[in-house]
Amino acid sequence: MPTLRLALCQVNPSVGDLTGNAGLVRAWTRRAAAAGAQLVLFPELMLTGYPVEDLVFRRSFVAASQAALTRLAADLAADGLGDLPVVVGYLDADGPPQVSADAEPGRGARNAAALLHRGEVVATYFKHHLPNYGVFDEDRYFVPGDMLTVVRLGGVDVALTICEDLWQAGGPFAAARRAGVGLVVNINGSPYELNKDDQRMPLVRRRAAEAGATIAYVNMIGGQDELVFEGDSMIVAPDGTVLTRAPQFVTHLLVHDVDLPAATDGTDAGNDGEQLADGLRVVRRTVGEIPPSPTGPAATGGLIEPVADEAEVWQALVLGLRDYVEKNRFPSVVLGLSGGIDSAVVAAIAVDALGGDRVVGVSLPSQHSSEHSRSDAADLAKRTGLDYRVEPIQPMVDTFLANMSLSGVAVENLQARVRGVILMALSNQEGHLVLTTGNKSELAVGYSTLYGDSVGGFNPIKDVWKTLVWRLAKWRNTEATRVGLTPPIPENSIGKPPSAELSPGQLDSDSLPDYDVLDPILIGYIDGDLGRDGLIADGHDPAVVDKVLRMVDTAEYKRRQSAPGTKISMKAFGRDRRLPITNRWRENG
Repeated sequence: MPTLRLALCQVNPSVGDLTGNAGLVRAWTRRAAAAGAQLVLFPELMLTGYPVEDLVFRRSFVAASQAALTRLAADLAADGLGDLPVVVGYLDADGPPQVSADAEPGRGARNAAALLHRGEVVATYFKHHLPNYGVFDEDRYFVPGDMLTVVRLGGVDVALTICEDLWQAGGPFAAARRAGVGLVVNINGSPYELNKDDQRMPLVRRRAAEAGATIAYVNMIGGQDELVFEGDSMIVAPDGTVLTRAPQFVTHLLVHDVDLPAATDGTDAGNDGEQLADGLRVVRRTVGEIPPSPTGPAATGGLIEPVADEAEVWQALVLGLRDYVEKNRFPSVVLGLSGGIDSAVVAAIAVDALGGDRVVGVSLPSQHSSEHSRSDAADLAKRTGLDYRVEPIQPMVDTFLANMSLSGVAVENLQARVRGVILMALSNQEGHLVLTTGNKSELAVGYSTLYGDSVGGFNPIKDVWKTLVWRLAKWRNTEATRVGLTPPIPENSIGKPPSAELSPGQLDSDSLPDYDVLDPILIGYIDGDLGRDGLIADGHDPAVVDKVLRMVDTAEYKRRQSAPGTKISMKAFGRDRRLPITNRWRENG
């Protein structure tokens, strides 16, 4: 039985950076070669980054991707790595991308994988199953492939597949069984969601059984706009045994020796061009000599188990913010520090992502700001080492009120907007990215002021329910204590009742149900698509349900204007949940 040493490169590409991404492939292939690898795998659309969205429709970009692939194959050979087979995702096309209703069938952009060897593109595979749900619009961008590419190397038949091919029964994995392969490679750009790893593992096991073959699953890491990718690469045997599994949220080279069945030429394995499952035809290619099997101890990649939910989410939020700042080349970030839980958590995330010297926290007190709010903001700054400033807003508010007759909510909103003006002025003057700090619960019910507390270029906790914000704060402090560091978030910020402090004695509970009541309703309505009747059947008070649904439905115009933020749930605002602003349908009539 042949043994192949596989190297799964869990790396962080950047969308559009063809040169930089190719450089990553070359650098990590050198590392894989040094570890004795015989087959190296990189993620989905590695050369272009993922997702490329409407860049697909630029012929120049597609052509640049194709040229970069050819150049990469030659560069790997020039690096002395030509004998090492490398699988890499890239953007391809059969003719120019087409979006018109009369586009020619079977021609257009392709989400593709290529196997590079000895300076050549030896084999290509086009993604068969194209997801068109949640954050995915691949039916908009790509034409599905109708072939299963099987490459014989090192005495083993290896099938190439891409991401969604794994999530659908039948198709390439059923075809792989018919083709008699020993290994199925699955390259991925699979975005993070909380608990998705709990779905992924059983899924990979099912596909391994379906294909009757070992699966090598490699996923990218990193942030791309609202999406974040956590890695979680793995190799799973046909019987469901997890042979090795990579850590989440870090770049990682996973090297592991896998015993695989020798390729056969029996008639049951299918011939080149034969039709297999789901209308797929098999295309067979052969790779010449590959690096010899290494001598010495077997390579074992180890098994890393997923961490607790709060740790997982925190890592996702930190990575999402860091990559948004770094990939968009912002030098630093600035945010308002109210002394409350939301701004404290955002500040702690920012410091973990960038370091305290790149985070500016600004206290913006008004006449309604309590002494504990000011002291809690200062305490957080001391704990985290961020650049702390105080900019009182009352003189500016008073100037407005001296020239305008305002009262009630208008005065409250004026204070929030003055704060927004100050933060944006600091951004303009010093180049910071403004972070806004509204949680998902507040965004859901419209509990924010447009161009005030909602101002900003990125929101790290946009997809985090308020009750989860508290859990994250407690986890982060506990984790700091566990490793002997100062907890970053003041206990008073965690324990005190939440308040916008825009009027005397104001509390969130004056306008909203308690978050322990509110969040389950919101989760059912937004994440679970439950209607009024379903929420009431779940035990929620009908009057509270009616109030909450009315607030959610009428706040769509605010959410449409909100800053992007890291997606961690199955249904994030903007990326997943897209409803019309002008909409007379109401669950409660």
